Amino acid sequence: PQANLIFIASLLLGTTITISSNHWITAWMGLEINTLAILPLISKSHHPRAIEAATKYFLTQAAASTLVLFSSMTNAWCTGQWDITQLTHPTSCLILTSAVAMKLGLVPFHFWFPEVLQGSPLTTGLLLSTIMKLPPITLLYMTSPSLNPTLLTTLAIFSTALGGWMGLNQTQVRKILAFSSISHLGWMAIIIIYNPKLTLLNFYLYTMMTAAVFLTLNTIKVLKLSTLMTTWTKTPSLNAMLLLTLLSLAGLPPLTGFLPKWLIIQELTKQDMAPAAMLISLLSLLSLFFYLRLAYCTAITLPPHTTNHMKQWRTNKPTNITIAMLIT
Repeated sequence: PQANLIFIASLLLGTTITISSNHWITAWMGLEINTLAILPLISKSHHPRAIEAATKYFLTQAAASTLVLFSSMTNAWCTGQWDITQLTHPTSCLILTSAVAMKLGLVPFHFWFPEVLQGSPLTTGLLLSTIMKLPPITLLYMTSPSLNPTLLTTLAIFSTALGGWMGLNQTQVRKILAFSSISHLGWMAIIIIYNPKLTLLNFYLYTMMTAAVFLTLNTIKVLKLSTLMTTWTKTPSLNAMLLLTLLSLAGLPPLTGFLPKWLIIQELTKQDMAPAAMLISLLSLLSLFFYLRLAYCTAITLPPHTTNHMKQWRTNKPTNITIAMLIT
């Protein structure tokens, strides 16, 4: 318990340091503390896949942090400024954008993210998808006036496309959620230059919805689609809510997840970027397909064949579903 407490406290500390810093070195320090705090949480189960996930995560994040430091040093060398908001040198801006894309898992630096999420437990996966994304997004937020719009729009559109396409043929729930995260990050990246506040709104709502999904899956102990089909016997009410949360993540109109998409499309149209808005909303239909499949497996179908794992009927001890229900 003490070790866990230390890691969680370090996570919060690293995130807070990065968010509240003005100097590049302190921002980098916060990112490093974050990385070192999450590594034991990923590799806690001592399974070879968990160790592999931790190694992949460490290498990627170390490279990205080095790039952040390099871009800030280049900027300081050319302009004499160590302030985060004064990132004016074009080369530094390009290096920083690629470093933050690597930290977040935007295309083309996305390869590590599904693998790492697949190797970690669901609760750690939740931390990786939400809290670990906050410091890099904050750095983008603070430097957004000087970033290159074409580069970010390209990264965003590719991320949304790849998040949708790659999620189509997955049967592992954690990988599906990883690709969903990549496509949501695409929506956040496309708007950060024009209206950074919308990116934050999108991020907060995404965090809430993902937390609801991850905690629900953790409560009903689901890791793949075939298990998801038989979970209605355990917690029917939570299952019905999971269906709605998944559709909300997909961004269907009456639900919460539609709000940020609507505002982003509106803002893009105001900025004369209607083609980009049309493209990104068409590409999000791909991810809608696999969310619908998840929702379908959750509440509508029963498996057509005999499943190769034990049927989980109602257990004697009541499962604690309060947190998941509350967030949902």
